[in-house]
Amino acid sequence: MHSLYPYKILFVEDEEATRVNYVSYLKTLFCEVYEADDGEKAYTLYKEKKPDIMIIDINIPKISGLELLKKIRENDYKTKAIMLTAHTKKAFLLDAASLKLTKYLVKPISRKELKDALNLTINELSKYSILTIKKIDLSDNYSWNNELKELRHHSSLIKLTSKERSLLELLFSHKNRVFTYDEIFEYVWDYEDDVSLNGLKNMVKRLRKKLPEDLIINIFNEGYKASF
Repeated sequence: MHSLYPYKILFVEDEEATRVNYVSYLKTLFCEVYEADDGEKAYTLYKEKKPDIMIIDINIPKISGLELLKKIRENDYKTKAIMLTAHTKKAFLLDAASLKLTKYLVKPISRKELKDALNLTINELSKYSILTIKKIDLSDNYSWNNELKELRHHSSLIKLTSKERSLLELLFSHKNRVFTYDEIFEYVWDYEDDVSLNGLKNMVKRLRKKLPEDLIINIFNEGYKASF
């Protein structure tokens, strides 16, 4: 019998059978497990219990999963979030991207898929520091505004393409984290048919010209990280 993970988790799902099933499973893994069947109850529990991890179904009553997380993200980027959704449309993914999801899972999900997402979440909790400040001061008088998604040199705004902005948003979302090529493809391109590793490398090459030297670091055969 393994020790329970020392994290608090909140599972938000309005379908009772699904919720009961997964809450029972989560109690075999975590020391404290809470549950809610609508967005209002979930937000109340979030404020009371301060969970480390939230698993949220997007289609819940009163406050949708997306609106619930937006409300939480007004002041909190630390709590980890996994979104359960039937949506795979790019518009949804772009909306969800700004909410710092650790993972989104397309329903129906298996216990293995959920466990893999939880392992990723636990890894982030134990190893990485999530950046919550609005402005990051970089070297050579550069800065990145997390709220406005703007890159500046001194007071001058640097023009970015939408994909360059998305990549910087991802890289600056976690301090000291290497993002894999697949994670970058998913976040920046949403697995568009024409995306390739060479395309990513060429974009990074162009983007580096707009940034302080050695800010974007390539980790061989893994991905990229921002050094700041």
